[in-house]
Amino acid sequence: MTLSLSKRHEWVLQSEIRNMSIECDRVGGINLSQGVCDTEVPLVVRQGAQEAMDQGVNTYTRFDGLEELRKAIADKQKRFTGMEVDPEGEIIVSSGATGALYCTCLALLNPGDEVIVFEPFYGYHISTLVATGAVPVYMPLELPEWAFTRVSLEKALTPRTRAIIVNTPANPSGKVFSKEELQVIADFAISQDLFVFTDEIYEHFLYDGRQHFPPALLPGMGERTITISGLSKTFSITGWRVGYVICDARWAQTIGHFNDLVYVCAPAPLQMGVARGLRELGEDYYEGLARQYRVKRDMICGALSEAGMAPFIPQGAYYVLADVSRLPGENSKDKAMYLLRNTGVASVPGSAFYHDEAGESLVRFCFAKDDPILEDACKRLKKLRI
Repeated sequence: MTLSLSKRHEWVLQSEIRNMSIECDRVGGINLSQGVCDTEVPLVVRQGAQEAMDQGVNTYTRFDGLEELRKAIADKQKRFTGMEVDPEGEIIVSSGATGALYCTCLALLNPGDEVIVFEPFYGYHISTLVATGAVPVYMPLELPEWAFTRVSLEKALTPRTRAIIVNTPANPSGKVFSKEELQVIADFAISQDLFVFTDEIYEHFLYDGRQHFPPALLPGMGERTITISGLSKTFSITGWRVGYVICDARWAQTIGHFNDLVYVCAPAPLQMGVARGLRELGEDYYEGLARQYRVKRDMICGALSEAGMAPFIPQGAYYVLADVSRLPGENSKDKAMYLLRNTGVASVPGSAFYHDEAGESLVRFCFAKDDPILEDACKRLKKLRI
């Protein structure tokens, strides 16, 4: 026998997003590549975690998370969307939204099952599918509106299709799927008896009057929608790894058992901090979040336009794709490196979000930065003037 890595290793190589963070560190640049979310953590969230530690909440939790957090998630979901959720049987707290998706795939997909993924995609969705033995099927969204049709969904369908992934608001495009678009997906999923896995972690980052609508609320979708979200972005706690799944009780227990197997539990005192934030932060916090990030969006989009890199204005989330076809380089990695060398600003090559060459004229910027840092980055980009 010859010792070797498993065949899975090719799908867990360092992501291009993290690679650009490393390149940025090497030159001491401004990192607008990785969505680390540098903005301040709400005081009530920090205090909640610290008090939990001091009070001895430092051991394993139940496989589905602390009761306080599950109840807080259910209450928040009811308050913002009207969705009725049973915290005792329909919520699984996991290690971030990424962990929640991984456990969902382990529980609901068999090796060889196909999952339709809208493109541009978030790379970790693809890696998670492949690592669990599923097969992504790419369905391109059409510019300039990142549009799709029922016909395009039908073209992606095969006898092995088992699910669809919907990311709204979306990373990297910033697309917010309208209720009408979600209805198209719902009708298709119901007619073909498919699961719909949703990534809704950017649900509070919405601009220009847009609203987030959970697919699970559509008629016939409650039993087949696996709602995945977390607080990493909303509370600026990307390193805390507290995410969750909301779904029908038929699926929740097995998702929870895989969560117990892979992660045991999310950190107990951090769960308490998040629960306190969900209980005590009111609508004004979430509305302020959207206002704050809209200013950041407009700031970076203005700088990109002035520099000659036309942005695709995001409707939500905190990323923007920009057209860098005028920059030197044979591909998007070359262009991103040119930007880094000449401005000290790191971005992500568009190829990280496509399975083919469709992203080679794009790069992605993250604007989840404190204003002074973002202002500095914008000044540097404006000087490029291509």
